[in-house]
Amino acid sequence: MAGVNEAPALSPWLARARDQLLRQRGHALLLQGPSGLGQYDLAIALAAAWLCEQPTPEGACGHCPSCHAIAVRTHADLAVLMPEVAMMELGWPIDEKAQAEIDDKKRKPSREIRVEAMRDAVGFAQRTSGRGRGKVVLVYPAERMNAIAANALLKTLEEPVGDVRFVLATEAAWQLLPTIRSRCQAYTLPWPAEGESEAWLAAQGVPAAEAHALLRAAGGRPSDALRLARGGTSAKAWSLLPQALRRGDVTALADQAPPAAIDTLQKLCHDLMAVAGGGQPRFFDADALPPPPTAPVLARWSASLLKAARTAEHPFNAGLMIEALVSEAQAALNAAGASATRSPRRA
Repeated sequence: MAGVNEAPALSPWLARARDQLLRQRGHALLLQGPSGLGQYDLAIALAAAWLCEQPTPEGACGHCPSCHAIAVRTHADLAVLMPEVAMMELGWPIDEKAQAEIDDKKRKPSREIRVEAMRDAVGFAQRTSGRGRGKVVLVYPAERMNAIAANALLKTLEEPVGDVRFVLATEAAWQLLPTIRSRCQAYTLPWPAEGESEAWLAAQGVPAAEAHALLRAAGGRPSDALRLARGGTSAKAWSLLPQALRRGDVTALADQAPPAAIDTLQKLCHDLMAVAGGGQPRFFDADALPPPPTAPVLARWSASLLKAARTAEHPFNAGLMIEALVSEAQAALNAAGASATRSPRRA
């Protein structure tokens, strides 16, 4: 059984990307593409391969002291720059001072890459390699750098010192400074070939009967589908969700944090817009959807969800926000029924 800090086995499409990128040269690489394709997994695989003491044609050996140090998050020649919330989620330690501030309730874990961490990484890049295989700075999600942190990294990207490589991974490359993008070798992650996603999900323990529906719920993104499965979402629960929201059932989203709940509601709103326009839904089966509301209702709902997404990571009260989101969804979804009831009288 994999350890709690281990990433899922590298998927076939990421393995092909890894093999291609390991044949290329350059000190700065930017992995970009939509969420759920595995930017973080590929970045770690590349870092492990570059630092491995016994590398193979397929990347890191997985057994040497360097590979073990990465697996247990203690490699002296790997600097990982992430928001503190991401580091805690993925099992990476944060520095003692920051951990003490969080433990003492002086502040919440940062949701952006802190300037202090970036300055530490710049200093790390200038030091001598501890194991003699060079050094790696991994930045993920790179779009979470603020302007000051990005400018601090930019200077090091322009004039790298010693044998150091940078791998930036992002799901929103357009949010990066153009000067950052121009100094990196960009690589857009590939979409899986037909059938690969289902096979990979099965290898991760997702039942075949669930894989197709969860992939659809994730917009075809296999890593997002795996996250849904591991979070307890089933194909049946996903199909019942639109009608539950129409009834105003708060428990339909009670297990989701506000950002995830908003993402779910945006998928539902998207599909209803598609159906209203004569198209096909992307995330839900057509039979699972209620009748679409009018275009103005859907437009107002969509705009409200976009506004809510801006503050979803810092809600005043997460429970109250979920209740408000469900109430708004119920009103929008039942507007369709009210419209259908009135239409015969207008005729």
